[in-house]
Parts: sequence; C-alpha cells; structure tokens
Amino acid sequence: MTKTIGFIGLGIMGKPMSLNLLKAGFNVSVYDLNTKAVEALVEAGGKAAAPAEMGETCDVIITMLPASQHVKQVVLGEGGILETATEGTVIIDMSSISPVASVEIAEEAAKKGVDMIDAPVSGGEPKAIDGTLAIMAGGKESAFESVKDVLQAVGSDVTLVGKNGSGVTAKLANQIIVNLNIAAMSEALVLAAKAGIDVEKMYQAIRGGLAGSAVLDAKVPLILDRNFVAGGRIDINLKDLTNVMETAHEIGVPLPLSSQLLEIFHALKVDGKAGDDHGGIVQYYEKLANVEVRKA
Repeated sequence: MTKTIGFIGLGIMGKPMSLNLLKAGFNVSVYDLNTKAVEALVEAGGKAAAPAEMGETCDVIITMLPASQHVKQVVLGEGGILETATEGTVIIDMSSISPVASVEIAEEAAKKGVDMIDAPVSGGEPKAIDGTLAIMAGGKESAFESVKDVLQAVGSDVTLVGKNGSGVTAKLANQIIVNLNIAAMSEALVLAAKAGIDVEKMYQAIRGGLAGSAVLDAKVPLILDRNFVAGGRIDINLKDLTNVMETAHEIGVPLPLSSQLLEIFHALKVDGKAGDDHGGIVQYYEKLANVEVRKA
C-alpha cells in the first residue's frame, strides 16, 4: 500500500523535497504558512492539510522548518501533530535543530506511541532539487527501516547514525566543516584578488589538489559571478552555529574557530547580508581588505 506522507515546511529545501516525494509515487499532504507554496504543491498533485489533520491521515509526517521552536509548535503545540497522531505514526524531523530539543520532542512523541527520527540533510537547494541529499538520521532502527523508502526518495546517502539526537549532532559537525571550509576558502580568494592574480585560473589550478573540495566547487563559481542567492542562508547557518556552540559548551568542547565564525556571521547579519547564501561569508573578508573577488 502506498504510504501517505505529510510534509510541513515548503521553503527553499522543503518544496523540492515534497515534489520528489510526489514523483516517487507517494500520496503527499502539505502545509506551510506561505499559501503560494502550498498551491504550487497542490497543482503538482499534493493535497493541502493542517498538522492535526496529518496526524489523523498520514503514516509518516516530515517537518522541514527553520528552528527548534517551529518544530515544537507543529508537533507539540495546539493543533499540532500529536493532538491526533495514532500509535505507529512516524515523525521525521529534517530540520536542523538542537540535539536537546530533538530528544525532548522524541520523548513526548513516544508517550503516544509515535516514533520520531531526526534526519537533517546536507547538500543545499541543488541536491534537494535533484533528490541526492545526504541524510544523517537518529532514532530507533525499526522506525528508520520502516521509512527508509521515504528518505531514499529525497536523498542518495541515507545513514542511521544512532539513537535520537544522533542525526542532529552529526549535522552540527557537518555545519562546522562546511562553514569553516567556506571561511578558509574566502580568506584565500581575497588574498589572491588583492594580489591581483586571476582568481578563476587559481581555482582551476588548485581544485585538483588537496585544497579541492565539494565546497570549493559549489561556491567559487557563484562567488566569481557575485551570485549570493541563498541555497543555504547566512541567518540559518548562524542559527546552526549557535546550536553548535551551545551544544559544545554543554558537553565541554572548546571550539575556537567555530566561535570566531559565529561572530563573522553576526557581523554579516548586521551588515544586511542575513538572507544571502553562506558563500557570502567572502563579503566579510572583502570588506576588511577593500577588494572584491570577481572574474578577471
């Protein structure tokens, strides 16, 4: 029998993910405060439904929301999923929230016989569109196996990391690596630009060596085109790094580089760049050096 999926949150990531679930043949109900996004999914074959309605009618409910408070609201709040969800329903939270909040929501869901899996993603908008996201999951193995087909409709690398909270913890580690990589790359690009060399040729020269990375290939061409349209917004990554630092301090892990990058994100936000892609970190360094990284 075809699973009925509820999908809450049709933003940059959620909208293409929902479309991929429809393409995979699932029955998909959707909810978002943005009515135009809902209408687009209904036109594609989905159905509009509120969270409580999804609790009654859906086998699996996915949340893809900006922060912990939004996930708590739609799962635990008034008119939320748990008001109506029955035993055996699986909630998959694919947002990037704090491990503490994720475990707390999972424990409340378990009281109603509802399994929750934290399954944040990596890959940004391009991989959300082509259905090749990397998905790091936390939760019971039996629940994970029961929804693996759903996860594989939106991602190509799907890994159960461990118990509840493990997926979001893996995502925090991912965000450290990705964002510090962008920052290091930005320093290098600004140095090259100020020195007056052809940055595009430098990129071609180094990308096949040890400095080469998925981040380098994804972000340098966009920076050279001055394209900071968000695939991963600065304010969302600021939220993720705030979660990184809070979690790290709680368990006694000093993160000097991450803490400095968090301040850089705050500076970019104050400078009006909160809605830019995190490749826009380069603009912080450009301002310091009074130079712009562009094609020759």
